[in-house]
Amino acid sequence: MSEQAFSIQPLQNLPPGDQPVVPKQSVAPYSSRWSLVVSGVCAVILVAALGAILWFSVTLPKLQRFEEPDRALDLMVSRMLDAQDSLRRAPEWQQWLTDWTMGSDDEAREQAIQWYRELIETTDDPLSKLRLAILLGESGHETAALAETKGWQSSGTSALLFGQLIETAYGSQPLERTHKAELQATLAEALPSGWFYDHLAAQLARRAGDQDLLATVEEQAVRRQDLVQQWISPLITFELICLVIGSVMLVGVAGRRGQRIDNLRLHLPGVPPPWPGGTAAAVILRGGALGAIMTVSMLSTSSFEHAFHVLAIPLANLPLLALAYVQLLKPAGLTFRNGFGLRVKRENLGRLVCTVLAVVAAGLWGEWVMGRAAEFLNLNDHWTEWFDQDLAWGAPPVMAVSILEYVIFAPIFEELAFRGLLFAMLRRRFAFLPAALISTSVFALAHGYSPIGFLSVFWSGFLWAWIYERTGSLIPGMVAHATNNLIVCLTVMALLR
Repeated sequence: MSEQAFSIQPLQNLPPGDQPVVPKQSVAPYSSRWSLVVSGVCAVILVAALGAILWFSVTLPKLQRFEEPDRALDLMVSRMLDAQDSLRRAPEWQQWLTDWTMGSDDEAREQAIQWYRELIETTDDPLSKLRLAILLGESGHETAALAETKGWQSSGTSALLFGQLIETAYGSQPLERTHKAELQATLAEALPSGWFYDHLAAQLARRAGDQDLLATVEEQAVRRQDLVQQWISPLITFELICLVIGSVMLVGVAGRRGQRIDNLRLHLPGVPPPWPGGTAAAVILRGGALGAIMTVSMLSTSSFEHAFHVLAIPLANLPLLALAYVQLLKPAGLTFRNGFGLRVKRENLGRLVCTVLAVVAAGLWGEWVMGRAAEFLNLNDHWTEWFDQDLAWGAPPVMAVSILEYVIFAPIFEELAFRGLLFAMLRRRFAFLPAALISTSVFALAHGYSPIGFLSVFWSGFLWAWIYERTGSLIPGMVAHATNNLIVCLTVMALLR
């Protein structure tokens, strides 16, 4: 349908009094020259916003995202290695599953060593240097651990004491019981209870032959490891159930690919949508630019800081959704519910559940493949990309706001914007694959992650575009999106809180 104005044209061979009015189409919005200028300005704003995200993600040191990066890394590495240690007493199937999905204990330690080297280069923190030396010593690199202490001699009294701890624990000189008590007191004062303290204290106890102290430290470590495992095991089981059941559903979906009847269809019209592509492009540019301006304004307003996490996503998307309703849905005789398939009939609930499980399983399989490929290519995502301070040590109200943002608001509004509008607009001009690749690339770039993180978000976004194409409803993508974010949130909380 062309976007031309109404016109009244006389029909040939009819007298003037009998000439009917023949409407060609309603006046197309945003078709004037001025509207094109506004669209261009909005496009520049959006490109600048996306460029700023990419610029900061590349140039801004990731450790500057936290006020206390040393505290954050200590918490994350300690709990991660506690979880790895606890697996030694877990059933063999759980050990195999964890190695298959998350990597081995050796890989976790080598990664932690790299993270601590980066932290020390940035902060020059003495405690971080001590933790790095402990990591090296406990990973079989005793010589490297001792070499780390060579540069501590000019760093003050505390650094000298830390050096004595490492040299005594991982060196070759015997440890006297009287000196052991002094070193244990220094260690207890320097490090809080946790993986680093327990492993260095146990090493000192072994060197001194103090079996009572060794048993006490090991018992303390086991209690803490069991607590971590108590929270991690249900999540691993849940992911395994989703993977197994979803994989069966995925095989079923793939087996129906050649059938003429689309057994996944939940709603019509679906994509391509019934509204004009040019109008949709103008709506996305204007709404997106207004949302970007509102986001910058909220970030710049200190009085809005506490409420920002819970209100930012809805408010930033409000202009886009308002314009979409006025200029796209309403002229087509649609509402948000029937325009985006936001209502599923009761008889289709079973199909919805099967579809969501299939998409979740496909996402987990994709994450596993990318993890193995990254391991082969020696690529790692940065720990700051998934460490969330609010989920790790925020107060309960702050944590609840973050969960609301990640599990409710992000899936709803991101699916409406990126799949319901951007992907759907591109589908009016392109086939599924190019439309999905373009929209998903924008979606992944907007998150500002490293290459591994970009690929992870890209794969998820591609699956959600595919399921919108097949079902005609945004609900499966929203539920799969929410499930993915919920698993991440629960994993962070189970491991770090």
